[in-house]
Amino acid sequence: MSLSVDVYVPRAEGGIEVLDVPPESSDVAGWERWRTEVWGSEPVRSLGARFFPRLATEDLTVAPDEMSDFLAECDLLRTHLSRIADHMMAQAATEAEAGTGAASRKSHAEHADDVSRRLDNIVNAARRALGLRGGVIIW
Repeated sequence: MSLSVDVYVPRAEGGIEVLDVPPESSDVAGWERWRTEVWGSEPVRSLGARFFPRLATEDLTVAPDEMSDFLAECDLLRTHLSRIADHMMAQAATEAEAGTGAASRKSHAEHADDVSRRLDNIVNAARRALGLRGGVIIW
């Protein structure tokens, strides 16, 4: 199962309308396990991130008036991709040693690229939302 990022707009009568993903875009925001292993991980929390760590316990809804702060947090994570990839490598090694997971065959650069591509999708959705005065949901 994977996490998805979607754009929503508030409805005048209350509630929200989740919009379709444009054909040239992707809604992939990571694997379900990334809730804790990446977005809610210690390296992300230690950066002072306040949006992404919420995924460890719940779906993330970013309100229209929070979009600028959310985009800034995306930029923050992007500047620390190496640190996040370090954590992913260490986590995979620990799981392999404990027999609870397979050793990762991905390199450090591949882990960083995986996170970068998911951030690209999230930022793309956030920018679309900003232009529509909407928000995003990662679920």
